[in-house]
Amino acid sequence: MNLKSFGIAAFGSLFLFGAAGAGELPQRIVDAGKFTLTINATFTPMEFVDPKTNTFVGLDIELVDAIAKRLGLGVTRTDGLFNQLIPALTTGRTDFILSGMIDNEERRKSFDFVNYMRAGAQFFVLTKSEVKDPVELCGKAVGTIRSAAYMDLLQAWNQKHCVDAGLKAMDIIGAESSPDVRLQLKQGRIEAGVQGGESIPYTSAQEGGIYRLIGEPLITAYYGAAFRKEDSAFRDKFADTLQELIDDGTYGAIFEKWKLTSHAIPKVMINSEPRK
Repeated sequence: MNLKSFGIAAFGSLFLFGAAGAGELPQRIVDAGKFTLTINATFTPMEFVDPKTNTFVGLDIELVDAIAKRLGLGVTRTDGLFNQLIPALTTGRTDFILSGMIDNEERRKSFDFVNYMRAGAQFFVLTKSEVKDPVELCGKAVGTIRSAAYMDLLQAWNQKHCVDAGLKAMDIIGAESSPDVRLQLKQGRIEAGVQGGESIPYTSAQEGGIYRLIGEPLITAYYGAAFRKEDSAFRDKFADTLQELIDDGTYGAIFEKWKLTSHAIPKVMINSEPRK
């Protein structure tokens, strides 16, 4: 199956126009009968490629599929690098972004976010590592995704806990993706990595228990679906539909399947704030 044009079939115009508030969807989506999305399928268990079926799977995948189904839409996805997601949204090549993206103040200047999950960047090491406290990483190589919010968080942590404390600064290594960070860790090129703590237990279990988390999350934040500012009606329709899934248990079942119930939220938020 060609991942560049992987899709799920639309449910038909009858269901599309029968859905409550379908008029709030952009006309381009109504006409297409589907969401057209760019994702970064390297972030287990949020979105990744199942090697057995060569299809996209993960919590983000199932959540978007459930929203699309409720709206009578299909989904077509294109896989790309994480740093391509925002340009894709800006230029209209993706209808929105829901692909392990943290809602932060800088991104909020250009986009609105529908928050759907708690997130928290955290240090992780190989299980066999003797490192117990992140402070032990001062003066050592630590990797994270260069285009993700983790980079700024790691640099701030390094400044406060290493440099300002009179310890050697970390050697911060930027990587293209989460798998790249983990590969460098396994190869011994870095001593630790930083990524969403919610992803490490699942990933470690898939790789024989090779990783473990250390320390506390660098920050408590929320993952969000990013929308262009001018798509406020679309944003609100998406948020309303997501709340329906929370209320009827569909959302909870997806989070339970991916063992991320502790990261679920009871109410949809906009830009990390309760809806008004």
